[in-house]
Amino acid sequence: MRGLSLRCDLSGCAHCATGHGMFEWRNFLFLSGLCLLAQPAHAHPHIFVDVELEVVFDEAGIPEGLWISWTYDPFFSMLLVSDMGLDPDFTGTISEDEREALDGFDMQWTVEVYHGDTHATQDGEPLALSSPITWESDYRDGQLRSRHLRHLLDRPDPDREWMVGVYDPTYYTSYGLVGTPRAIGREDCSLRIFEPDWDAASAQLEAALDEILGAGGDIEAEFPMVGALFSEEVRIRCGAR
Repeated sequence: MRGLSLRCDLSGCAHCATGHGMFEWRNFLFLSGLCLLAQPAHAHPHIFVDVELEVVFDEAGIPEGLWISWTYDPFFSMLLVSDMGLDPDFTGTISEDEREALDGFDMQWTVEVYHGDTHATQDGEPLALSSPITWESDYRDGQLRSRHLRHLLDRPDPDREWMVGVYDPTYYTSYGLVGTPRAIGREDCSLRIFEPDWDAASAQLEAALDEILGAGGDIEAEFPMVGALFSEEVRIRCGAR
């Protein structure tokens, strides 16, 4: 699994919103990143997020929801916290009053306009997830952190394997699974992380970019939808109920 490090410009955070929508945030962050870093325009991804997953089961042992935790890279955190007027001395922490202002900083979205970059499937079929039901927000050690609960609108059969991946299809944001996924409400479940074929994913991306360049296209505007190729996934299977 990939660790978190200091990373690039932070343009394109699809879920960072203060009520203005994801495209406004993408434009703002992209311009900020260009001004600060003057990075090549075709560089993807732009933001990096560490992810932790928890699967919630109901009393009957059926999966009913997912707790999804995001920890943002330090540079993105610095820019967004500064834009919100928090931590003006760049101490890497905030006061209790500032924490109240931070509440829900990345939760102002619904599934009708943004899918949340979390993808659950069983037998190749997507399992619908709700918008965030509840959430927690924090900023410590120089990094923004959030944790939110989403309900599984389509309940998987826990006796058969199902999967959860966290990725941005556009690959503007890169998500990496960290820690050990866990089950809440059952003790007989296996949750295993599987990595993609990084070399194959990179080769497919390079081939797609070469094709765009060969046709005289704009890589930034026409960047291929390759996020799924670089996605780690959690495979979940439980014993007989």
